[in-house]
Amino acid sequence: MPDENGSAANEHAGRVREMFASIASRYDLLNHLLSGNVDKRWRRLVATRVREKLSSRSARVLDVACGTGDLSLTLFEITGAGVVGTDFCRPMLDIAAGKTSGRIRFIEGDALDLPFRDGTFDVATIAFGLRNLSNVESGLAELSRVLKPGGWVAVLEFSRPANALLRPVFNLYFRKVLPWIGRVVSGSRNAYSYLPASVQKFPDQSQLSLLMERAGFVQVGYENLTGGIAALHMGRRPD
Repeated sequence: MPDENGSAANEHAGRVREMFASIASRYDLLNHLLSGNVDKRWRRLVATRVREKLSSRSARVLDVACGTGDLSLTLFEITGAGVVGTDFCRPMLDIAAGKTSGRIRFIEGDALDLPFRDGTFDVATIAFGLRNLSNVESGLAELSRVLKPGGWVAVLEFSRPANALLRPVFNLYFRKVLPWIGRVVSGSRNAYSYLPASVQKFPDQSQLSLLMERAGFVQVGYENLTGGIAALHMGRRPD
């Protein structure tokens, strides 16, 4: 009999890949527009935190679900490390490759089955990609697998606003205004309705910390960004 879980996961991945392929040409514009450019500041913070964890400029960093490569490029510029970006959506990777003039390697690959050997990288990052996976726990396990012992993972994701006054304003914008703007600019009816739905289902800050610990990471912690609209989680693979 077919593996029903595997079939469902493949169907989910196919839908997500097709959705991102359909908006690839407008993806950067919408990211910056819908966030008021704060997404750039978030990525710079991730790169700064990664730099603090690297022991040398010869370190290797993997950016998973790299999309159009904005975080990959920021990591390269701020850390000076060797950066590899991977994503399973070819149109997004084509845009990423055009930004970096060959300074960063981009490899097509699935975050649940990364095309790298065990213990290859000093740091692995994933920004706004973990919630798109059919299985968050499996994604965390795969990130751990490709890290060297003692290596760090950095997860940047939308989360739950910690400020009670900010929460209803954020929810209104995220559920009503953002999907409408996204639909008008991208031409996709589904992509920016999917975004708030996927965030709603995703673990909050404490729950994600617990999942990372269950995946074997230690020294797990997070910092809220812009009042908790997003959060950066980091954890270390044990030596």
